Amino acid sequence: MRFTSWLLAGMLTIQASTLCSAGPFHAQCKVEWYFGLPCRNVYEALVTQIKNWRTMSGCIMGGERCLYKLQSASLHFISAKHTTPVKKYVDDITFRLVSYGFFTHCHVSAMSVSETWYAVRDHGTNYCNLYNLMEGSGLTEAPEYKEITSDFMCTQRSSANCTVY
Repeated sequence: MRFTSWLLAGMLTIQASTLCSAGPFHAQCKVEWYFGLPCRNVYEALVTQIKNWRTMSGCIMGGERCLYKLQSASLHFISAKHTTPVKKYVDDITFRLVSYGFFTHCHVSAMSVSETWYAVRDHGTNYCNLYNLMEGSGLTEAPEYKEITSDFMCTQRSSANCTVY
């Protein structure tokens, strides 16, 4: 009984300190991206990159550019999972693609959420799950590329090191 009370008090202290800092309560990330490309091009680039990084080969030299698994894909919605190569944590990833500007531009709302219920801080892993796909696919070099996110929308975004995570 005494241990249970101590454990509960410790967990509440950790959660309270997390609530006092800016950002999500659970390890996750939401990013908005804009491209001067049709959504079909963005869709094809992302799906191809997810498939290219499905094995461990992308992580042999370090980092986490591997172990992505495509769950479903349509022109307007992509669902995938990413497994961290060392600890095998799984994150759920979604991309929603919306055309604008007479179908010549694409707005992408992306989300990565840790499946681990107790994950609070993630060193920017959920941000890197998304950004690594964007960079690996070459979309960060696309015309009119714009990213909108923050530490409030992305756990530990400002300290993320995507060459490691």
